[in-house]
Amino acid sequence: MFPFRRNVLAFAALLALSSPVLAGKLAIVIDDFGYRPHNENQVLAMPSAISVAVLPDSPHAREMATKAHNSGHEVLIHLPMAPLSKQPLEKNTLRPEMSSDEIERIIRSAVNNVPYAVGINNHMGSKMTSNLFGMQKVMQALERYNLYFLDSVTIGNTQAMRAAQGTGVKVIKRKVFLDDSQNEADIRVQFNRAIDLARRNGSTIAIGHPHPSTVRVLQQMVYNLPPDITLVKASSLLNEPQVDTSTPPKNAVPDAPRNPFRGVKLCKPKKPIEPVYANRFFEVLSESISQSTLIVYFQHQWQGWGKQPEAAKFNASAN
Repeated sequence: MFPFRRNVLAFAALLALSSPVLAGKLAIVIDDFGYRPHNENQVLAMPSAISVAVLPDSPHAREMATKAHNSGHEVLIHLPMAPLSKQPLEKNTLRPEMSSDEIERIIRSAVNNVPYAVGINNHMGSKMTSNLFGMQKVMQALERYNLYFLDSVTIGNTQAMRAAQGTGVKVIKRKVFLDDSQNEADIRVQFNRAIDLARRNGSTIAIGHPHPSTVRVLQQMVYNLPPDITLVKASSLLNEPQVDTSTPPKNAVPDAPRNPFRGVKLCKPKKPIEPVYANRFFEVLSESISQSTLIVYFQHQWQGWGKQPEAAKFNASAN
């Protein structure tokens, strides 16, 4: 009984030592940088694992992106995309009907306006991200700049992950919005929900904004995380398992590729091809195996076993 108890205690100690390795990973991204430097500077004073997403045409875009980078924070481009609802749009908002060249121009401009960016996430975008062919054009442009895509998931049937297939663009997905309500109690509830999801699933991404109430909650909670929760940058989750819950669009005709591969032409047989039945298949296989070099070698060896060489026979008869 004593050895069993000792083994149990040793196993428990091993689990305790390995708990940091099994910690849940929590990534926090603060959107809408570039308009409120006072609030944004308060975010930049927090742990550098918090990532920030900068609106590319905001008045303080370059300034805040540079400050964030110099403070050790990861920088994303918070790229405006068309919503389903009618509302005022940011300059250079991506729309599904735009050409590939126009989308590439907007992304190039955003990259120039937001230095040090390593990824992009969508600002609004329920109309754009739910359009597969529009998002395919986005992913093709992102691949040129080696940027990852953080899907803010502003609509359930987002096509971002599906659109990235066949490209080198990695896609990760937001799981929690911290401040749909700007009430501090509600923000705390959402923050704790993010912690629970990180603990349950191994990792999670929460998105918030530099509202005064959000800043106050973050100042209180990021310094008091449970010991099994680790604050990480968004890009550290790029290799975490992602689940695509989207459905393909109905009755959609994809854009024709620029240089389509039409395949190799097949030669038509002059005579009808005779069917090959199972018994004939095994006959051919048996013949092929029996004629192989290795089998022939072993046959000769087998036939020689137990036989005396001619010289040995002659010597035996002479004696």
